[in-house]
Amino acid sequence: MVIDYKPLKTETLPKQIARQIRQAIVEGRLRADDRLPGEDELAERYGVSRPTIREALKRLAAQNLIRSRRGPAGGTFVNRPNQEEMRDALATAVMLGVGLGELDLADVAQARRELELVCCRLAAQNPDPEQLAIMADELAKQAQGNLSDEAFCASDVRFHRALVDATNNRILQLVMVSVIEALQPVMNMVVFRFRERSLVIDQHHRLLEALKTGDAEAACAVLEEQMDSLAEQFAAAQAT
Repeated sequence: MVIDYKPLKTETLPKQIARQIRQAIVEGRLRADDRLPGEDELAERYGVSRPTIREALKRLAAQNLIRSRRGPAGGTFVNRPNQEEMRDALATAVMLGVGLGELDLADVAQARRELELVCCRLAAQNPDPEQLAIMADELAKQAQGNLSDEAFCASDVRFHRALVDATNNRILQLVMVSVIEALQPVMNMVVFRFRERSLVIDQHHRLLEALKTGDAEAACAVLEEQMDSLAEQFAAAQAT
């Protein structure tokens, strides 16, 4: 078996067992859909009771690392990673970090600027028609005069998410969700009173056109302009 059955320490036994199994998953010694040993075997190998094993497995299930299945072919299996679930978890972690003051909003904004510039370059190199169509659809929604501030902000988030998805880079898609879907709504809530919708729409239009033609430099220039505008609006909002 690929789990390291190391001697247990004085901290709670379920926590130690869960950590060892988790480490096996993180290091790739246990892979997606692998079946874990049964409760009896785990209890024997670790020298603990079955309730202790159940508690350890509950911890892993709460982290969405394992799943249980009943029946003749049942058991406990390593979960297959889900991109959307990972995105949600990362976005939630960043929102909590900002909300609790553990992450500086300015640092997150700087990270967004630099990473989204990378996304612009990659998206322009090989324009993705599906994601460009999504961006165009969101741009059309933003031009509706009766759109509420909340709906406009939500469309803004979806527009930039489509830009990131256009890179077809799964790592960037995962990382950027934390600074777009976690940070952008917060920033939008702060600056909406100072936002000129016509300016945002114009910037989005020019950005989309640059991506369509594969002009990475023009796309990056528009994004830099938009990030500068957002920073100015945020400063003005904080000063009131």
